[in-house]
Amino acid sequence: MKELLSELEHLSEYTYEASKIEPNLFNEYNVKRGLRDKLGRGVLVGITNISEVNGKKDTKFGPEPIEGELFYRGYNIKDLINGIEMGDHFGFEQCVYLLLFGKLPTEKQLNHFREILSEYRTLPTYFVRDVIMKKTSTDMMNGLARSVLTLYSYDEKPDDTSLPNVLRQCLSLIAQFPILSVYGYKAYRHYYKFDSLVIHNPRPDYSTAENILHCLRDNNYFTPLEAKLLDVALILHMEHGGGNNSTFTTHLVSSTGTDTYSAIAAAIGSLKGPRHGGANMKVMHMFEDMKEQVSDWTSEEEVSNYIKLLLHHEAFDRKGLVYGMGHAVYTLSDPRAILLKKYVKQLSIEKGLEKEFALYELVEKLAPSIIISEKNIDKPVCANVDFYSGFAYQMLGLPLELYTPIFAIARIAGWSAHRLEEISLNNKIMRPAYMTVKPHEEYIPLEDR
Repeated sequence: MKELLSELEHLSEYTYEASKIEPNLFNEYNVKRGLRDKLGRGVLVGITNISEVNGKKDTKFGPEPIEGELFYRGYNIKDLINGIEMGDHFGFEQCVYLLLFGKLPTEKQLNHFREILSEYRTLPTYFVRDVIMKKTSTDMMNGLARSVLTLYSYDEKPDDTSLPNVLRQCLSLIAQFPILSVYGYKAYRHYYKFDSLVIHNPRPDYSTAENILHCLRDNNYFTPLEAKLLDVALILHMEHGGGNNSTFTTHLVSSTGTDTYSAIAAAIGSLKGPRHGGANMKVMHMFEDMKEQVSDWTSEEEVSNYIKLLLHHEAFDRKGLVYGMGHAVYTLSDPRAILLKKYVKQLSIEKGLEKEFALYELVEKLAPSIIISEKNIDKPVCANVDFYSGFAYQMLGLPLELYTPIFAIARIAGWSAHRLEEISLNNKIMRPAYMTVKPHEEYIPLEDR
């Protein structure tokens, strides 16, 4: 085996050389690397009715930064969150209804929709024993993808891509994602950490957020504020335009005419990547390091010095990044971060973690100007939603292994809406162009090589 590994290392050098492309060629042929232009704007590849993300506005002088805006089906996310708060009820299910059907539900429609989701939460008979408890993965996203693909075998019409059938499949997955994720973690904790195996059935009268906490915690206990914060976090993460990697993956794979389970599993694979779904874990680890290195958390000078060390590759993971700061679209502010911050502050008081919250707030205040100065950039920088979500999940006692699955539990609503939109369009298969720059070669017979 050692000889084989050594040989693979040697062969990988060939692969590396064969894969090299001169960076100047991308400019020469006007290739939009990462599907983004030189200003960082996404290349327009589609049209959607589902959501809208704004961080700039066009003027006669060019694009100008604005306070971030996020709309679900034309409704401002601020209004949706504030409306849910005033009504003193949970809103994730209401927003799922909005994304899937394009309108806000009446009370009667919402109650019926909750009943539908409650019915779909039940997993197939023996699924937990035969799938989740066997060959348990050490990575929860891998386990979630495997469960989703296996559900194909339990579906009587898995390949039917008619709109009613795909809607049924999507509703089932939206309802089951929390259970699949939490049970997957319970199995992992039992087999790899040797903890007791405690499985709770979801309650039909609970919201999605309440059921996550109910099924995750051995004693079932959670406070109203904990459930409310998780509900808000799910709403803020459930959709973010068609251009984010996992949602674009959903469109891309759905355009081939494949089944729902394959399309959603592909989206899970996209979200699993640390450049997409793991940012809040990086923020939390960065702050853990910061709390060890900074003696006075209230000192602007000490905190500023630490931020500069981050930017100069001299602290934390030495990648030169202040995690949770900056966004591809948002400039002056990320509305999701603003809305989540309010609930994070409330829970920090309930948990007695005001000092930790104050440190986050201080970094949010200091980092933008330091980044602009040290990196010599002219684009405004703001805290994004990941800046506070990791701290929120930490206060909720969520294990690190579930941070990205929680993202998936929320985003499956957006993925479903976009899959339904793609199917409704009955559009062409997506097939972007790649340019070959390798010179042609004359074939050399094997004995002459």
